[in-house]
Amino acid sequence: MTERETERELTALQAALAAEHAAVYGYGVVGGRVPEGRRTEAKAAYDAHRARRDALVRQVRDLDGTPVSAAAAYALPFPVPDSSAAVRLAAELEDRMAGVYSDLVRAATGERRGTAAGALREAAVRAVRWRGESVAFPGLAERARTATASPSATPTA
Repeated sequence: MTERETERELTALQAALAAEHAAVYGYGVVGGRVPEGRRTEAKAAYDAHRARRDALVRQVRDLDGTPVSAAAAYALPFPVPDSSAAVRLAAELEDRMAGVYSDLVRAATGERRGTAAGALREAAVRAVRWRGESVAFPGLAERARTATASPSATPTA
């Protein structure tokens, strides 16, 4: 792998790590507001994002990078006053993760590319479970712009 390819992959890994930090934070909010019947699902997603975050820290270090740190807090894309908003937040978190992992799939090579593709798939499946419907190409920015333009799109702050 050339130095430029390594730098590109490291940049994408750092972006995925930063997004995982935010997802872990976001699921803390989701877990506090989600309906009781979905708390197990929220806990499983929280645990999955923590595991992905920890794996990304190792991958960044493997490329001689310094892993990006988590922020003390994150701005949520919209207020989460109730369980309905918590479910929408969970779907939004997963959509964002799918986008970040889509970028990592493009930047990575070898085993990291396969791992990123698996993470994209997992995020897309969780988004479907939270939202109750799927999208044709999860993780693509073009799809996200179309969804944002629709009247039923998730509000953002």
